[in-house]
Amino acid sequence: MNELAILMLSAASLGFIHTILGPDHYLPFIVLSRARKWSQRKTLWITLISGIGHVGSSVFIGFIGIAMGISLTKLEAIESYRGEIVAYLLIVFGLLYSIYGIYKVVNNGGHVHFPSFLKPKSIRNHHHGDLNDADKIEKEVNITPWILFLIFVFGPCEVLIPMLLFPALEFNFVGVIAVALVFGITTILTMLLIVYQAYRGVGLLNLGKKEKYMHLLAGLVILISGVGIQFMGW
Repeated sequence: MNELAILMLSAASLGFIHTILGPDHYLPFIVLSRARKWSQRKTLWITLISGIGHVGSSVFIGFIGIAMGISLTKLEAIESYRGEIVAYLLIVFGLLYSIYGIYKVVNNGGHVHFPSFLKPKSIRNHHHGDLNDADKIEKEVNITPWILFLIFVFGPCEVLIPMLLFPALEFNFVGVIAVALVFGITTILTMLLIVYQAYRGVGLLNLGKKEKYMHLLAGLVILISGVGIQFMGW
C-alpha cells in the first residue's frame, strides 16, 4: 500500500472518529429538528449544508496556509482560536434558546417577545391568532438553520490540517485534494448517518404533554455542547 493510500485511509478514519467523538457535530440538529418539527428531508439538508461549511472552512484555511507557506504551528493556532469562537457561539445560542424554551414552558406558547430568529414563523405571522393553532403549526424559524450553518463554518477540523500539509510538503497536490475530499466526505456522511438514525429513533417517541419541554431541552443540549467544547475538551 503506497503512502497516498495510507493517508487517504487515515483521513477517512479520522473523519469518522472526530465526528463520532464530537457530539456538537450532530446533537444540535437532532434536538432542534424535534423541537421545531422539521421534516426528515429538511433536517438532513440543514445537516448537509452545515457539514459542508464545517469541513470547507478548514480546507480553505489549509489551502491558504499551504499557498502562503504558513507553518503548521500557526495554522493549528488559527484552528484553536476558531474552536473557541464556535464554543462561545454555541453557548450564547444555547443560552438564548434555553430562555426561549423556559418561556414556552411557562406561557405555553403565548405571545413571544424574543428576537425574531427565535420565533417560529407561525407565531410571528399570527400574533393575534389562536394560540393553540400557532402551537400546532409551529415549524422552523426563519434563520435558525443559517445560524447553525454559520456556527459550523467557525467549527475547526483540527486533525485535517496536518494531513493536508503532509502531501503538500512533497508537492503532491493531487494528494492534498484527495485527502481533503476523503476527510470531508467521510465527516459529512457520518454526520448525516447519525442524524438520520437519531431522527428516526426520536420520531418514535410519544412525549405527549412533555413535548412542550423540547425547546428547553434543545437549548440546554446546545448550551452543554458549547460548554463541553470550551471547558471539557470535547
